[in-house]
Amino acid sequence: MKSGRKLAPTIIVIFGGTGDLTKRKLIPAFYNLYIDGWMPEKFVIIGLGRTQWTDEDYKEHLHEGLVEFSRKGKPDEAKWQQFHASVSYFESNINDPEAYRGLADRLDAFDQEWGVRANRLFYLSIAPQFIEAATVNISKYELASRPDSDRIVVEKPFGYNKQTAVALNRLLSQTFQEEQIYRIDHYLGKETVQNILAFRFANALFEPLWNRNYIDYIQVTVAEQVGVEDRGSYYEHSGALRDMIQNHLLQVLCMIAMEAPISFQAEEIRNRKVDVMRAIRRLRPEEVHKYAVRGQYGPGWIAGRKVPGYREEPGVDPRSNTETYAAVQLYIDNWRWQGVPFYLRTGKRMQEKTSSITIQFRPVPHSTFSPTQAGNIMPNRLTINIQPTMDIRLRFTAKKQGLEMSLNPAEMVFDYDTCSTQTPEAYETLLLDAMRGDATLYMRSDQVEEAWDVITPIQEAWESRDSLDFPNYAAGTWGPESAEALIARQGHIWALNLHT
Repeated sequence: MKSGRKLAPTIIVIFGGTGDLTKRKLIPAFYNLYIDGWMPEKFVIIGLGRTQWTDEDYKEHLHEGLVEFSRKGKPDEAKWQQFHASVSYFESNINDPEAYRGLADRLDAFDQEWGVRANRLFYLSIAPQFIEAATVNISKYELASRPDSDRIVVEKPFGYNKQTAVALNRLLSQTFQEEQIYRIDHYLGKETVQNILAFRFANALFEPLWNRNYIDYIQVTVAEQVGVEDRGSYYEHSGALRDMIQNHLLQVLCMIAMEAPISFQAEEIRNRKVDVMRAIRRLRPEEVHKYAVRGQYGPGWIAGRKVPGYREEPGVDPRSNTETYAAVQLYIDNWRWQGVPFYLRTGKRMQEKTSSITIQFRPVPHSTFSPTQAGNIMPNRLTINIQPTMDIRLRFTAKKQGLEMSLNPAEMVFDYDTCSTQTPEAYETLLLDAMRGDATLYMRSDQVEEAWDVITPIQEAWESRDSLDFPNYAAGTWGPESAEALIARQGHIWALNLHT
């Protein structure tokens, strides 16, 4: 094993084994872990579903997903044959208790064959309304009876609001102990997001500057060029605030803003993240319009192609009030960050696809140089690009080549592609951590509930009154004008072109 740590025999059970996530992400992740030598020596993957398939039908379905979606492309036939020998299909109805009896018999048979009680990993790739049936029956048939070796991975959305999130946490805690529950946010498995911790806490250079005395503001942007495509029905009950800010962007904010942990243990890291979440200033209902902006895209042009507005997408109400763009200005009320604005924004059908973190440092307190010499002097900026570009860029000012003292901005760049052209997918990292029992990059119940608490005032304010100007930005732009006004009130601008 390349990990230096031998993994125990493991049985992986995927509820929703015939679904899109399994085909696109889960099986490609497990396959890549296998061919790179990270899977246990003894493992099986059991996909559960209602489709009437044989094992061979199921494996052919998964092979199609590997060809289309794996970062390594079409799988090597010999390696695929070795891998799929450990994959099987179990036709079952998630609401039928007898199906769990049959599953229990299958799990016990592997334990007997291997001569050891294997670790069990249950992955709930299912709609939220099916989670209760799955967890109740897993408990009834004692499928996850060993807290030290049995784990459950729960996909988002984790609740629809704080009330439903608390109820879901309570439901899961009736069957599993907290250390068994892995609430997955794939964003935290991305290489550049993980590197925030290494960048901050493995270097003496930046951490002394990582505070209100030197940082002017921080931006987190997740912009997508795509629209809702075939997810209109789902998106109508979600929207940008729930779909992206409540989980992805707030989790990234925690990694940027957290205090230095005393160790890299999972609970220590997660404790520090919860501290940040609790320190985020809650908005009063009457303040929401000053600190939060919503938008909905109308028709426009993307890459030279005419695209419809959100209300013309399949499955969307022609009078929909669902936001496809959200921007919020947050403050963290603690000694490190008091007064520093954190701007979070996300949107669909925007000008380009980009996910990035921008840390803008304060300008120098006194300019030594004359206006002629200073030229285009700009404050230092640190940019962490998450996707599609993966790099870390530090902007600084240097002398321009020549006989005169003339200043120009310059950059130092750490480019991931120069280090490796085969960066693991986020799901590979997270699934390996789940098999290891490492919950560092997974969300804890209190972290989820605090995140809902942060956005609840915004959520309630937007739901209580319709927006009168939807759609308010054209597809192919950077969002509504009100988002520019939101940040301009502080004398700031959005970092649109992140490579200049």
